[in-house]
Amino acid sequence: MPGARFAEIPVESIVPNPKQPRHVFDEEAMEELKTSIQEVGLLQPIVVRELDGGEKYELVMGERRWRAAQATGRDTIPAIVRDTRDDAMLRDALLENIHRANLNPLEEAAAYQQLLEEFGATHEELAKRIGRSRPQISNTIRLLNLPAQVQRRVAAGVLSAGHARALLGLDDTQSQEDLALRIVAEGLSVRATEELVALAVAEGPTPTAKPAKRRVKAHAPALSDLAERLSDRFDTRVKVDIGRSKGKITIEFATVDDLERIVGIIGVERTEQQPE
Repeated sequence: MPGARFAEIPVESIVPNPKQPRHVFDEEAMEELKTSIQEVGLLQPIVVRELDGGEKYELVMGERRWRAAQATGRDTIPAIVRDTRDDAMLRDALLENIHRANLNPLEEAAAYQQLLEEFGATHEELAKRIGRSRPQISNTIRLLNLPAQVQRRVAAGVLSAGHARALLGLDDTQSQEDLALRIVAEGLSVRATEELVALAVAEGPTPTAKPAKRRVKAHAPALSDLAERLSDRFDTRVKVDIGRSKGKITIEFATVDDLERIVGIIGVERTEQQPE
């Protein structure tokens, strides 16, 4: 991408921006960031510009990440090296990296967050550029709210993005960590995890929710089996919900082409093209 490039550069070759308006950094927040870097890794690249012909680099964005990386003893740090002052070009460079690179779900979430916070990108722009829906982007960013131990398992590929999104349905971090351990130990599928989360939510904080809990247990296995068969048929995630008076089937798709593929499987196109 003209105007910007990605690189792993030595931490010691970076100098702070003398015009940085922030001089006081919250110690507690810095400790949390250091812990996250140690357990999950540095997910968001900093932004720098070259000095002295490339021997030194001046920080443009990301001083907290740079300081935390220093404190954890890292030798190098991922960075966008800007060759221009055009912020739009830097934003495009990061978008290109998201679109082309094989990022894990947490790296993807961090890249989205960086685009929103530092480069002024919008959800609509992200959705258009990478062929995803706004809800998908929002749900991916929410993965950054998971506990560090769970994030580490997602980054390592032990837990899938589907598992991680299901865990977000639980209110407290301890429950999320406990269920994450169970997923790994028992090899639970995403749908089994979603069912466990639904049961936990249905039970609620009070013992008066027993009728609702019994109803969920009675219907959940059949619904889960049906949703799994539909998901296999359409090669995408399908949810089946039944309320008191009606039910709903939700079929997810990534792009318009993906939607057309699913519609073709359903048979709408074949029905329209039948002869008289």
